[in-house]
Amino acid sequence: QDQMVESGGGSVQTGGSLRLSCKGTRDRACVGWFRQAPGKEREGVASSYFAGRQYYSESVKGRFSISQNARLVYLQMNNLKPEDTAMYYCAAAFSGADSTCRDLLPTHFGDWGQGTQVTVSS
Repeated sequence: QDQMVESGGGSVQTGGSLRLSCKGTRDRACVGWFRQAPGKEREGVASSYFAGRQYYSESVKGRFSISQNARLVYLQMNNLKPEDTAMYYCAAAFSGADSTCRDLLPTHFGDWGQGTQVTVSS
């Protein structure tokens, strides 16, 4: 199976930190982190392109950091806010294009994991 596996979610207070992990079964050009809050669409958060280039959504830039070590991709989340509360997923891009990784559109990604819940309380 090529499905990604996420871990590391939990409950923290505002200003706290969490580190999420995403494990894949094979090498990928681009791995992205996404999140989906209840009643909202899934949105891209961060992506790692060939482990050498990182992209972030504006809402998390400066607070979240994505890193990659072989088939493990991490999302370090600092200064968490209640609006970061969501189910977090990782997935691999269908295309090896840098633009796909940069744009972080959920429809361009597959092999979704089951997700890990992040809850931030005020």
